[in-house]
Amino acid sequence: MNTTPTITPDYAAIKSKQNAAWSSGDYSRIGVTLQITGEELAEAADMAPGSSILDVAAGNGNATLAFARRWCDVTSTDYVETLLNAGRNRAKAEGLNVKFQIADAEDLPFGNRQFDSVVSSFGVMFTPNQEKSASELVRVCRSGGKIAMTNWTPDGFIGTLFRTLGKHVAPPAGLQSATRWGERRWIGETFEPHARAITLTLKPFHFRYPSPQHFVDFFRAFYGPVHKAFLALDELGQKALNDDMLATIGSFNVAQDGTMAVPSEYAEIVIVRS
Repeated sequence: MNTTPTITPDYAAIKSKQNAAWSSGDYSRIGVTLQITGEELAEAADMAPGSSILDVAAGNGNATLAFARRWCDVTSTDYVETLLNAGRNRAKAEGLNVKFQIADAEDLPFGNRQFDSVVSSFGVMFTPNQEKSASELVRVCRSGGKIAMTNWTPDGFIGTLFRTLGKHVAPPAGLQSATRWGERRWIGETFEPHARAITLTLKPFHFRYPSPQHFVDFFRAFYGPVHKAFLALDELGQKALNDDMLATIGSFNVAQDGTMAVPSEYAEIVIVRS
């Protein structure tokens, strides 16, 4: 009887490569376009002013700023210093009082049940050791507190775009898809043992760009995973990836005037900690 051996990912090596990918380009140019999702997450979490908030894998701070604007006491963390600095600059420009700290989502340097709410906006879903990062979210959230996240779904535009990238540049062996964090089943299996209630709402975020090719060029320049994928390919491979990305956009694009308006499904999740 033939059996397929289980591949144990080299999480340290994967994390090092991910750090390099997210440090390349300039994700803050992409991240700011998603700000509305951070605002809606803060509304869904409905935390009182003065609540202690930990933003995990905060990137350039969309959720951080949204909760700080609602007078919460926010600690913003990421393991990519350039992204954390982008969030720091945004907070300074608005006069918001936010604490910023380098931190690994899989090994958070905080005490058990320390925060009223632990949040992440399209961030923690990209950690390689997903079970470990999920357990860390639970560990640092107090009983009765909330874990609030926005995560891309497997069948939405970004989930489909990730699969398109994977056809050209293979993901690390043994690594689970980041879009599991947008699946009701996986969220339930992972968090229900630690939850009083889980609310998962599917929402669209619209990527609006002057043209599909402009989107590809913009993401190639500034979005780390796409930037690195193109760098890994020769000229013919780059053209093939470019064409496949355009085809993926075409299958979702609702604009009729040559521009791009692509609704991308994501899961807005609020978990009440038991």
